[in-house]
Amino acid sequence: MPIRRSLSFFLVSSFLLVACDSPDNSLPSIDKTDELVVIAIDNSYVSQKSPESSHAGLEFDLVSEFSRELGMKLKFITTSELDEALLILEKNQGHLVVGINTIDKKISRVLFGPVYQRSRIQVVYNKNGIKPKNIQDLSGKNIWVMNGTINPEWLHEIELKIPDLKWGEMNVTSEDLFTKLTEGEVNYAVIDSSQMDSIGNLYPDVGVALDLNKENEKAWALSFDAEPNLAKEVHKFFKRIERDGTLERLLDKYYGRTYNLKKSDIDDILEKRRNLLPSLRHYFYLAEEITKIDWRLIAALAYQESRWDRLATSSTNVRGIMMLTEDTADRMDVTDRLDARQSILAGARYLLILKSMLPLRITEPDRTWIALAAYNQGYGHIEDARILAQQLKLNSDSWVSLKKILPLLDDSKYYENLKHGYARGGEAVSLTESVRIYYDILLRYERSYLQNSTIQRSAMPNQS
Repeated sequence: MPIRRSLSFFLVSSFLLVACDSPDNSLPSIDKTDELVVIAIDNSYVSQKSPESSHAGLEFDLVSEFSRELGMKLKFITTSELDEALLILEKNQGHLVVGINTIDKKISRVLFGPVYQRSRIQVVYNKNGIKPKNIQDLSGKNIWVMNGTINPEWLHEIELKIPDLKWGEMNVTSEDLFTKLTEGEVNYAVIDSSQMDSIGNLYPDVGVALDLNKENEKAWALSFDAEPNLAKEVHKFFKRIERDGTLERLLDKYYGRTYNLKKSDIDDILEKRRNLLPSLRHYFYLAEEITKIDWRLIAALAYQESRWDRLATSSTNVRGIMMLTEDTADRMDVTDRLDARQSILAGARYLLILKSMLPLRITEPDRTWIALAAYNQGYGHIEDARILAQQLKLNSDSWVSLKKILPLLDDSKYYENLKHGYARGGEAVSLTESVRIYYDILLRYERSYLQNSTIQRSAMPNQS
C-alpha cells in the first residue's frame, strides 16, 4: 500500500539546512505530513556540495528520488555528530538518518535499511613522505580520522594491540582532510575507500598506503519506533533502484572513476589551465551558448584530445584542438581544422549531434558519457556495443554496462558478428573516463559560464 493517501508528486523545492529543534517537537505520523525529514551528518562525505555551492552527492540524490517516489517534499536536518543525529531520530524529529556505517556498535539501537554501498577502510598518506609498510609503522605518528566515517570501537581495538598507535578525530570534510594531507599538516589518515574513489584524482599527492582489510557498509537508519509503512517503502525503494539500475548509475556517478590519472597528468592540466585556457575560454563559452553543453565538459574533451594545442596533428591526420577527422570537419563545415574557434565549435556541435542520435530514453549523465565514447570510436561502434550489451543481458542504455562491453569489440569472438566489426573499444572507455576526471577538475577550479556574468559577448576575440 502507498505510504501516503495521495501520491501526487512534488518537486524538491529546496535543500534545507536547519538547526536541531527542541526535544518535544516530534513529527506528525507519516500519513499526516507531506514532508520527509532526513538527517545527515554535515561534516562527512554524506552531505557534499558541488563546486557551484548547490547540494549534491549520492545521499542527496537517493533521498530526493525516494521523496519523489513517495510524493513528499524533502527537508534536511544536518548535524556535526553521529550521536546527535541518532538522538534526533530517537526523539522522532526525523524520519531517517542517511549514509551511516552499519558496523558501528553505537547504532545497534536503530533499524537499518538495505546495504547499498560497500567500501574498505584504508590508510592514506602524502606521497612526498614515507609510505608505511604495515600498521605497526604508524606507531607514534600523526594519524587522523574523519569524524563519523570509521567505527571508533574498531579503532580502539587496534590501539589495545598497538599501544603507541593513537588516532585523532577531525571534524572536517573529505576535501579539507585531503587538503591537509597535501599541504603536510596531516601525515596519515584513516578513511573510507569511497572517499578516495570520489575525490582522490583531485589530490594526486595523496595515495593509499595500507588497506586494513575491514569493510564499511552504508545504509539508512530508522528508529525502532518507525512506522511499519516507512520501513516497507525503504526496502521497496532499494529493491526497485537495484533492479532497474538506478543505484548502479548513481554509484558510478560519484564513485565510478575507473581510470586513475598520474600526478603528472593532474599537474599538466592545472598548469595549462593557467597558461593556455585563458585565451580559449571565450570559444568554449560560445560553444556552450550554441549547444547548451557545459563549457567545462567541452574544454575537458578538448584537453583530452589535444592538451589544448591548437596545432595538434596525429599520424592518422586528425587535427586541431578537438582532433577532428577530415570527414567530421567537412560535415561541420570547417574550413581550417587548425583554427581554434572553428575546431571548438565544430567539436561541440558534433558531440551534440551524437547525443541527439541516442534513444530518448537514455538519461543523463549516461547520455553524455556514451556520446563521448562515440566521439572517439564513431556512432556505429557504439551501437554495436549496445546491441552486444543486450545480447549479454546488460543494460544497453547504461554507461556502467557499456564500460564492460566496449573492450570486447577488439575480440574476434564478438566483433566478427557485429555490423561495424573491429574497434578499439577500450580506448573509448579510457577517453570517456579521462574526460570525466578532467571535467571534475574544471568543475572544481572554473566557474560556470552562467556565473561569469562579467564576460560580455563584445569581448569575444576575432577568429584569427
